Amino acid sequence: MEFAKLSAPSLKDLFVQQLQGMILSDELPMGTQLPPERELAQQMQVSRAVVNGGLAELAQQGFLEVRPRQGTFVADYRRKGNLSTLIAIMEYQGGVLGKDEIRSILEVRRALEHLAAQRAIRYASDEALARLGDIVARIAAAQNNAQAAEAAFAFQHELALAGGNSILPLIYYSFKAPVITLWLRFCRMYGIGALCRNTETLYNYLCRRDMDGAERWIDAYLEQAIDGSQQIYEER
Repeated sequence: MEFAKLSAPSLKDLFVQQLQGMILSDELPMGTQLPPERELAQQMQVSRAVVNGGLAELAQQGFLEVRPRQGTFVADYRRKGNLSTLIAIMEYQGGVLGKDEIRSILEVRRALEHLAAQRAIRYASDEALARLGDIVARIAAAQNNAQAAEAAFAFQHELALAGGNSILPLIYYSFKAPVITLWLRFCRMYGIGALCRNTETLYNYLCRRDMDGAERWIDAYLEQAIDGSQQIYEER
């Protein structure tokens, strides 16, 4: 059995986490103006450098908006957010997401997976499909949920590469952290075997170059994850 290295968060990390929590819980509603940096530092008993760095990170994540000569305000992160915002939301309250967030992520995944499967069926070489088969075997042989989730991501990324679209793999990779988080949850709830069966079924449709079958299966197993027998959201 292996144990992960423990590390204490920095003061800046704690500052960022506290303000993220206050924003996501609506304790700091959208449009709220924050106190000046000096006052925040005094109230939270940290240095101004910690506050300055933390505010800059929160602004980069889309949670705050810095307006010159006016101050720092809580932003509408749904409009101004980015992938870092999504990851922060997923980590909030220990990664417990509501159904709406899960549904939104899976709807995006469904659209991307349809495109990836369509292009792979039309353009992927036999060698590319064989590489996908090797990754399916890696999922089946995974010793823990983390290995299975990494292999499942590798399958999706390789699927995107196989179709020859130069941008699609980059989009997939930008979603790596939140997607792996969801696959880890899936494995915890339903087991590595279920993840392997879902992936292998899609792989078999790809090998048969069966476009209709692949699209129906993508819709079927993602609907199971949203509303069916393999839901991966947890009620708050």
